[in-house]
Amino acid sequence: MRNSMFKVAPLAIAAAVALAACGKKEEAPAPKAEPAKAAEAPAEVIKIGHVGPLTGGIAHLGKDNENGARLAVDEINAAGGLKVGDKTYKLELVAEDDKADPKEGTLAAQKIVDSGAVAIVGHLNSGTTIPASKIYADANVTQISPSATNPKYTEQGFKTAFRVVANDNQQGAVLANYAADQLKAKTIAIIDDRTAYGQGLADVVEKVAKEKGIKVVAREFTNDKATDFNAILTKIRGAKPDVVMYGGMDATAGPMAKQMKQLGIKSMFLAGDGVCSPEFIKLAGDAAGILHCSMAGEAVEKMPKGADFVAKYKAKFNQDVQIYSPYAYDAVYVIADAIKRGGKADRAAITAAMPATNYEGVTGTISFDEKGDIKGGAISMFKIVDGKMEYVSTVR
Repeated sequence: MRNSMFKVAPLAIAAAVALAACGKKEEAPAPKAEPAKAAEAPAEVIKIGHVGPLTGGIAHLGKDNENGARLAVDEINAAGGLKVGDKTYKLELVAEDDKADPKEGTLAAQKIVDSGAVAIVGHLNSGTTIPASKIYADANVTQISPSATNPKYTEQGFKTAFRVVANDNQQGAVLANYAADQLKAKTIAIIDDRTAYGQGLADVVEKVAKEKGIKVVAREFTNDKATDFNAILTKIRGAKPDVVMYGGMDATAGPMAKQMKQLGIKSMFLAGDGVCSPEFIKLAGDAAGILHCSMAGEAVEKMPKGADFVAKYKAKFNQDVQIYSPYAYDAVYVIADAIKRGGKADRAAITAAMPATNYEGVTGTISFDEKGDIKGGAISMFKIVDGKMEYVSTVR
């Protein structure tokens, strides 16, 4: 019995091995791995800078400008990018905070230049725009300010300096004429914040007011960080001016209007674009109704594409337009247009293409004179009625 088992065992083992081998052959072959798809090459990137005050008392205005620029960049990218010849580029917005301070403005400008940005939208304030413009000019970086209005900016002879709003020679004259013709002012007191913007605008108003026969009964000054204006306003109260004109920004104008009311000053309050914002109404409270103000551009509600812009802006940022975001938005598209026309995404080509700009934007037709100022710039006038800005007129 034991012998027969030994004889059978090798046969059983051989059969088992054979069956196992057959089983292996019948298994489905493992699927072949598909070759990996080549990764799509990322689009080349063009950097565009934006500088404005993102902290401090007028950060809401700086952020408004940045939002306008960002909206344009995101739109261009969502549409497939910027096509130049046989290349497609993505845009990247490089944002810096200048804190509305001239020294910080030059530091921010150098950061933008060092980042490799080919052009810059900014700055917000004339006081930062002017010193920064030398840094951009030295690096051949096109600079388009959406809001700086001091004439000196484009009077320096830099081929890189452009602006898409009217300047203070025009704005100051419109304010003085409005005081004489609409407010029927015979006397005016003038205050400024000693910034390039505030003082520059106030100087023009004073000059044109005198030419119009308005008597300047006081000329006072403060600074752009002040909150207490009682000493200045008490002095002015004694002169009983028909109009108090302020050259400065909404962060200081709001408290000033409140203090005018508290002191029983009955004058109308006149100011430029730095004050002509929804933020002023919040800060001034029930004193806001004394304000008449100008904007160095067309009112957004009067722009042919303004309603569409306001809707897009609100949908993206869940906030209302302050003042100049439509102009920052157009500035990005003007840069994109110059890149396409120049055929290269480099600084020299953009600077060379800029003087021939003829772009139809949200804010209107954009083209520049020999200095870099916009042609046919508009000044819009507003007054505050029932806590809201009410459009009055446009002067070109």
